[in-house]
Amino acid sequence: MQLITADPRSLKENPDRSRQSKSSPQSDALLCASIRTIGVVQPPIVKLDPEGGNSYIIVFGHRRAAQAIAADLAEIPLLLADPTDDLGAMQSFAENIAREPLNPVDQWRAIERLVALGWTEESIAMALALPGRQIRKLRLLANILPSMLDQMARGDMPNEQQLRTIAAAGQDEQAEVWKKYKPKKQDPQVSWWEVARALTRTRMLAKHASFPDDLAKAYGITWVEDLFAPADEDSRYTTDVEAFLGAQQEWLSNNLPKRGSIIEANEYGQAKLPAKAQQVYGKPGKGDLTGWYINARDGSVQSVAYRMPEAKKPKLVKDADGVETVVEELEAPKSRPDVTQKGLDMIGDLQTDALHEALARAPIEEDTLMALLILAFSGTNVSVASGASDNPYGHAKCGPHAVRLIGEDGKLSFERETLVQAARSVLIEVLSLRRNRSDSGLIARIAGDAIGADRFLANMATEDFLSCLSRNALEATAERAGVPSRVKVKDTRAALVEHFAEGKLVHPTALVTPSPDDVRSWVTRYAGLDKVLEEGQSGLVTFGSPHSDCDAVDNYSADDEAAEGFREAAE
Repeated sequence: MQLITADPRSLKENPDRSRQSKSSPQSDALLCASIRTIGVVQPPIVKLDPEGGNSYIIVFGHRRAAQAIAADLAEIPLLLADPTDDLGAMQSFAENIAREPLNPVDQWRAIERLVALGWTEESIAMALALPGRQIRKLRLLANILPSMLDQMARGDMPNEQQLRTIAAAGQDEQAEVWKKYKPKKQDPQVSWWEVARALTRTRMLAKHASFPDDLAKAYGITWVEDLFAPADEDSRYTTDVEAFLGAQQEWLSNNLPKRGSIIEANEYGQAKLPAKAQQVYGKPGKGDLTGWYINARDGSVQSVAYRMPEAKKPKLVKDADGVETVVEELEAPKSRPDVTQKGLDMIGDLQTDALHEALARAPIEEDTLMALLILAFSGTNVSVASGASDNPYGHAKCGPHAVRLIGEDGKLSFERETLVQAARSVLIEVLSLRRNRSDSGLIARIAGDAIGADRFLANMATEDFLSCLSRNALEATAERAGVPSRVKVKDTRAALVEHFAEGKLVHPTALVTPSPDDVRSWVTRYAGLDKVLEEGQSGLVTFGSPHSDCDAVDNYSADDEAAEGFREAAE
């Protein structure tokens, strides 16, 4: 290379430079102050303009040249070189990474230039000392809407899972969602979680498919490989939900066991048992029946055992002549509860949705987040395997979220944002208030209260929910809202719906926040554990009942300070 001097104002910018987004004002000001004080220490590298003349094109050092102009320098030192096109592309990319880090969008643009010049993803990763996963992640940006790319170039990036969801959607879908969630002047940050949720497409996994490949071809199912899934899992999936469910239904019809029957599933993926049937959770008996159904949420074929109640024997009454007659027993009319079972199910779903949205979006302090994780694993819907061979418990599906914290070398390797998002995802996986076996109990309500989940409850002034209230409960709700009751119940419901058309009605029963008495009772019950612990061997107690409130505790070591904390909380 030849050392020369030239006026920085005479230099031409390289149209193929890696850094296309503007640097931060703070970085530029710092560089300008350094050049004004000590000059350009490392000369920019230039090459002759191929179009002729004595002008030069900047290869490396656009920021140094620009800040030299800002510092009013008449001349600066330059290194004259003639790099090859492909090597220059790699040098430009590597040189900029070594200085102020390129934002992910500029990194992606540089990677695409290298790929166009014949570089492979593996060779780019090796040359830049970057993980191959990082290169593949950046290449997802090729599928992102340009206006979204501009926002990401400002440093506002979604996490990897959100980026994958957005990139999987078409440009038209992205444009429609972006109209709703693009940044506003008063709030320049984008809620990528909401953008990704709006673009989420249901995936049916090949590992849940019971049908063979020939049936998949008959239904036109094409499997897509998830490149980011663990290598030891079948990561194929399809977004053609109707075809997947159709193939599953046909396979189930052709392979139904002799004593099995096909039953329907509700919108939550649970089996809809026949009227008066009782589900059997243990080992089915000889007289029990088995129903087979397709879980609409993941498309898997599942079964459930149930039994039907025995028919009541007719009651015989003898008259004075000894003649027996059958007397039908009339059941006493049941009074309707304030909220029906369907209403309670809806409340559980609304509470859970609000809790999950609060966990994903509400500000959560780090110490609070840790406390929520501890609470989550004491939920009634969680079981923790101890590792013993006779342990019948399963595991919460937290593995996919924990995978995000593991690097390619098999060791913990994560960014702080990834850690926080994984913690939120695990809490969403664990905590629930649905009225089924996933209910976490009181601890989910305590967690929801800590993060203000009640603020995320949806408007319950809907015909569907209000029809679940008794007349007394409906009129009480209307009175609290200042809505006069009507003669007809349906008119009262309609008035409530109209009154809250622009507002939000939350029924008191739906509030996530628990009562202080319930919390004190719960704390007091567990505060007594320290007495049990003192009686255990070596300060260790094992809880083995699969139905106890301590399912989530495999062992509990005695700790006087923790026990004292329980007592203080109870008081």
